[in-house]
Amino acid sequence: MPLLSTTRVYSGRIVNLDLDSVRFPDDSVGQLEILRHPGAAAVVPFLDPPRDRDPRVVLIRQFRHAADGFIWEVPAGRLDSGESPEHCARRELEEETGMRAARLERLTTIYTTPGFTDERIHLFLAEELEPGAEHREADEFMELHTLRWSEVLRLVEQGEIVDGKTLVALLFVQGFRR
Repeated sequence: MPLLSTTRVYSGRIVNLDLDSVRFPDDSVGQLEILRHPGAAAVVPFLDPPRDRDPRVVLIRQFRHAADGFIWEVPAGRLDSGESPEHCARRELEEETGMRAARLERLTTIYTTPGFTDERIHLFLAEELEPGAEHREADEFMELHTLRWSEVLRLVEQGEIVDGKTLVALLFVQGFRR
């Protein structure tokens, strides 16, 4: 869709809101509200080789105001200006879990909600973890949990994991484990 014009309605710490005038595929013109986001990276951290029978994985229970409580997630965070997705993934893994990955493998990239935001999250798998230094932000309230892969899949099946990026990353990995 060709962008005809854009007006910044709001500039925030994390997102900006634009009102875009666009030409649709049928040649009509309309306005769309678009949340602009710098993008993010997320990591599935394995303590054991992912091909093991029932490897251990680190997940986070993080407080999310929008979800009205704590939810299961993989470590993740937004890209800093000019930062590569891989660097962001490594940084967020260490900041949130206190671990560094000797191996980081790109899984895929997803749009979170393309109906109203341009946010893309780059998903990675982390292996060969070693101690690092935890550096959480002031508004990050989370607990680390080490779970067996079978427990993670049980949480998915029971609807306990509801975070989109986490579900996509975990199911993407599961597809490659078969």
